[in-house]
Amino acid sequence: MAYKTQSSDTPRDIEELLFDAYRRMSAAEKWERVGRLGRMVKSVVLADLRARYPDAEERELELRYAARMFDRRTMLAAFGWAPDEAGERAPW
Repeated sequence: MAYKTQSSDTPRDIEELLFDAYRRMSAAEKWERVGRLGRMVKSVVLADLRARYPDAEERELELRYAARMFDRRTMLAAFGWAPDEAGERAPW
């Protein structure tokens, strides 16, 4: 079976360089990369939420961010809040 790259837009030689670099990283370096990626994703999601809800306070934005990861039942149990199906703002 022929080797198939993990991404259709990445040439095999570049992918091999990337994987080799990952193999040389320590666990701490890999963990730091994962943390940076997580922070980057959060900042992009919060930017989207700020654009969608320009009058929302930071707490609401954080709750809306959490609501993208947790189901409605969990949001209500943990925070006493969940966005409704119509996307209305939180009641504060």
